[in-house]
Amino acid sequence: MTRKTLFITGASTGIGAATARAAVASDWNVGLMARSTDKVAALAEELGGAALALPGDVTDLATQEQALLALQEAFGSVDAAFANAGMGANAPGTEAGDPAEWADLVQLNIMGLLYTAKAALPYLRQSTGHMVLTGSIAGRRHVKGSIYGATKWFVHGFAGNLAEEMADWGGRCTVIAPGMVDTPFFDAPKPEKLQPEDVAEAVMLALNAHPRNAVREVVLMPTQ
Repeated sequence: MTRKTLFITGASTGIGAATARAAVASDWNVGLMARSTDKVAALAEELGGAALALPGDVTDLATQEQALLALQEAFGSVDAAFANAGMGANAPGTEAGDPAEWADLVQLNIMGLLYTAKAALPYLRQSTGHMVLTGSIAGRRHVKGSIYGATKWFVHGFAGNLAEEMADWGGRCTVIAPGMVDTPFFDAPKPEKLQPEDVAEAVMLALNAHPRNAVREVVLMPTQ
């Protein structure tokens, strides 16, 4: 059986790294993209021949295009892409918010994700592939003054639109919407919340679903 290949952004830690491990365990190849060269190289070494380190900045479209070309050349196809890279906001609310931070949020959480979709779609069309986006429960509920949450509302809206676009040629698109996850996203550990492995499990649920089953959205919430 030919192994499928998954491109992952934000792959160096947290949800991205956990998804890479879950994918390789499920007989996928993975391309690991993140700005941290050392971390993606270490993860690729851990995962062995099924992984390719692709250090780079997802807010640069050309960099993503080059990474996907390298991944396709290494493994023969790109069957799925996981637009996972993202950031939160330190300054709460609108009145007290930092416009420079807002610009960074939009550039990474929205433009970086759009660049992943644009760069990956030509490959996914060839393989009748699958796009997965990291949304958030904050993209389904109104959170007082949350600019971060507003970027995730965009992700959820775009995911539905992209799913309709990809359906024209048999492709699938899934948005994963977790509640609070214990990742380096937060300054303090939150062991009682969701773990990155929980989100990775949801990603693989969607990717490994029967081709007739388009899993459009998966919502995960911590029991506590």
